[in-house]
Amino acid sequence: MKVLKFGGTSVGSPERMKKLLDIINPNERQIVVLSAVSGTTNSLVEIGQAYLASDKPKANLLIKTLKDKYEVFITELFANTAYREQAKEIIDYHFDLLYAFSNDLFTTIEDKVIVAQGELLSTTLYHVYLKEIGVPSVLLPALDFMKIDADNEPIVDYITDHIQPFLDAAPDINLFITQGYICRNSFGEIDNLRRGGSDYTASLIGAGIRSEEVQIWTDIDGMHNNDPRIVKGTKPIANLSFDEAAELAYFGAKILHPQSVFPAQKYKIPVRLLNTMEPKAFGTLISSESEKGKIKSIAAKDGITAIKIHSSRMLLAYGFLRRVFEVFERYKTPIDMITTSEVAVSVTIDETKYLGEITKELSDFGVVEVDVNQTIVCVVGDLSADSHGFGARILDSIKHIPLRMISYGGSEHNVSFLIKTEDKVEALRSLHNRLFE
Repeated sequence: MKVLKFGGTSVGSPERMKKLLDIINPNERQIVVLSAVSGTTNSLVEIGQAYLASDKPKANLLIKTLKDKYEVFITELFANTAYREQAKEIIDYHFDLLYAFSNDLFTTIEDKVIVAQGELLSTTLYHVYLKEIGVPSVLLPALDFMKIDADNEPIVDYITDHIQPFLDAAPDINLFITQGYICRNSFGEIDNLRRGGSDYTASLIGAGIRSEEVQIWTDIDGMHNNDPRIVKGTKPIANLSFDEAAELAYFGAKILHPQSVFPAQKYKIPVRLLNTMEPKAFGTLISSESEKGKIKSIAAKDGITAIKIHSSRMLLAYGFLRRVFEVFERYKTPIDMITTSEVAVSVTIDETKYLGEITKELSDFGVVEVDVNQTIVCVVGDLSADSHGFGARILDSIKHIPLRMISYGGSEHNVSFLIKTEDKVEALRSLHNRLFE
């Protein structure tokens, strides 16, 4: 059984929603994971922000604007009056729910309920559309099987135990439609896997049912060897290992949610990245296999802040790094990169909510320097200790660009360096010309 995930642009219009059947094979048993219609989640986030700010008139206006778009959407999606009326009832139900929050005390709990409506709408409308054209399908309620624990980590065994009965109850049905992104938390409240989480949903379902393959359908033909928005002549990568894909996703490759490869990797389930606009393109296959002796791709992650702690107390001292890391742990702030010397340690973060508090505590250890507007650039491929010459080629490519930090050795698949964001474009183009052209 395969799991196919379609992003917001793939269901972004009635025409595109109808064309999903050019890709989905109703004769094969598949779970289809859908994101919200493109633009919907952004609108729902705005509605939630208006409610949180107690601006109910603004919230009501935003709700009406979004509902108007959906009413146009269903007139183009459905040809049959009876099914169009059924779709109208679905829209009324979800938007009445949004309006109803005007009468309640509004918290972040209700905010997550609002954001979840996008996926609930897209999947229900698509399920009704399949009914109209005579294609049997089952609508799987993700909120009944997708769950995260107190640490916001998905529970794969729970997913397996709770999704399998739905599949077993419909042995003669091939298509199962479900929502990406949304889940329940450890309290049973509606929650989500954060933005981009539909990829994660597909991978988790794939792991939960031990799928033969997970397919991520988006609007680009696979993962490219550089950022095509910045660098000309980029090419899709045919094959990546799970580790290589995870590095690229985390460090800036937007096509894939950073965490989405891990569940599939654990159970050795291949993940294929494909393009709904060019279904025949090979895309990118992510698996346990890795091509040796090859640089695969370059990615960049903006919005990075570098923190350097200089302290003579670090020299020959044990426990110093532990105490430094405990500061970041207290403020639940992940570290991206780390480099050390005998008397200093530098780290990077991309979450700056508690930057003031963190730097204040770190100043107890020594002199603290903070650099903002930084970018991590990473080069990914077979960069193991047995590889020769890659390090020299990479550094030679950017010898004219000032480097703030370099990280190598933590992974066999990644060399990362920190530069000013203003130098990013030059770095990506220079690396591309030297490594791929």
